[in-house]
Amino acid sequence: MEINVEKLSDFKFEIKKDAGRGMKTGVVVYASETLIEKIKKDRTLEQAANAATLPGLVGNVLVMPDGHEGYGFPIGGVAASDAEEGIISPGAVGFDINCGMKLVKTNLTEKDIRPKLGQLADALFKNVPSGVGSKLNLDINGNDLEKICEEGMQYMVSKGFGNSEDVEVTEENGFMKDADFSKVSEEAKRRGLHELGTLGAGNHFLEVQKVEKILDEKTARAYGLEQGQIVVMVHCGSRGFGHQICSDYLRILNEYQRNKGIVLADRELSYAHIKDKEAQDYLDAMKCAVNYAFTNRQLIIHAIRESFSGVFGKRPESMGMDVLYDVAHNIAKLEEHEVEGKKVKVFVHRKGATRAFPKGRNEVPKKYRGTGQPVLIPGSMGTSSYVLCGAEGSLKETFGSSCHGAGRVMSRHEAVREIPESKTFDSLESKNILIRIKSRKLVSEEAEWAYKDIDEVVKTVENAGISRIVSKNLPVCVIKG
Repeated sequence: MEINVEKLSDFKFEIKKDAGRGMKTGVVVYASETLIEKIKKDRTLEQAANAATLPGLVGNVLVMPDGHEGYGFPIGGVAASDAEEGIISPGAVGFDINCGMKLVKTNLTEKDIRPKLGQLADALFKNVPSGVGSKLNLDINGNDLEKICEEGMQYMVSKGFGNSEDVEVTEENGFMKDADFSKVSEEAKRRGLHELGTLGAGNHFLEVQKVEKILDEKTARAYGLEQGQIVVMVHCGSRGFGHQICSDYLRILNEYQRNKGIVLADRELSYAHIKDKEAQDYLDAMKCAVNYAFTNRQLIIHAIRESFSGVFGKRPESMGMDVLYDVAHNIAKLEEHEVEGKKVKVFVHRKGATRAFPKGRNEVPKKYRGTGQPVLIPGSMGTSSYVLCGAEGSLKETFGSSCHGAGRVMSRHEAVREIPESKTFDSLESKNILIRIKSRKLVSEEAEWAYKDIDEVVKTVENAGISRIVSKNLPVCVIKG
């Protein structure tokens, strides 16, 4: 059945609620004219319309401008479900639970690091393992893993891998309560035991960047950002641990669907009613993966600090290596929002979408509460990345959500087929960007031409009043699997 998309404004489109498709609500897509045409090229809009058939939804299903086809639920999608009568869907969270972003600042400039950039790249590549199956020998045992999953990143910070300020500037303070390690399979535990402190492969990366341009001076001052400053951005999640948890519960919920006689618009949109044991078990296990991912990114930041210290012979504190923020973009969270003039509690599913709360929300760290939450948006390899700030419109429009990156326009297979490795290497060299990468195939998979234009994506969310652009950052050195 054809999807009819109507234009609401220069940055917003709508798929109206269609009872014939079984849709219980409509779909709103945030995109420019150029971006909506790219979004139409895969199954993103069909998947969003299918998601709108799920029971218990509050408000519209939303698609961010970086939206693209995912497993059942589109990447770049947001959906809120009633906390009492709604559902939980693993497909609307994603396989890489709490995939997210972390950014650490420095007081260095490109002039400071360029003479030793090769040495720094080598140290980062060595100290932060990347690639499929990468492992870091941290001597973590099963008891440590349980504490990490149930206590969050504070457990490893207490062992010297960071400080209290790192915790304060992490979403949820690096810890979702009520995580239950007993709801995690033995296979997931096995996979998670040795992957902490590693990047993994795919679109995950570590990138040394310089702040090229400040676009919001007041907010930049509050964030401690200035033009010419060197920062380091990290993109990764819960690795094989979270992937296994998602896979385990998709199997459980497929059986749940059969037993309940539930007919889905797409079998990949399996769900459980929030009051049922299956939904609660998934949430308890998901929270373990969330806490694992926060800890994983924190261990990577520790390794980054150690790498800079080793290369420049200075303590991290003297180089101003403070964390700006750590934010998730694959998660389901219980939040309170105002819908049609009433405050309601909902489980907000964000899959490839970033929380973007404006000033005043208690969930925002105290140091940013008068400004708004930092929103970290990576570009594709060799392009700009951004720091945004949550804007008031996000609460009115998107359950406090924004985009999470550029968003693919080519599948990985298509990118490998269409984009020669040499084209990407030549492009990076022409921009004076150093790269360390384990798999050369990944160079084509992650090439900038396989993604949407990040500049247009962030301009769209700014025009929509969802987020404000604070800084534009350019890569100096890229570390990938």
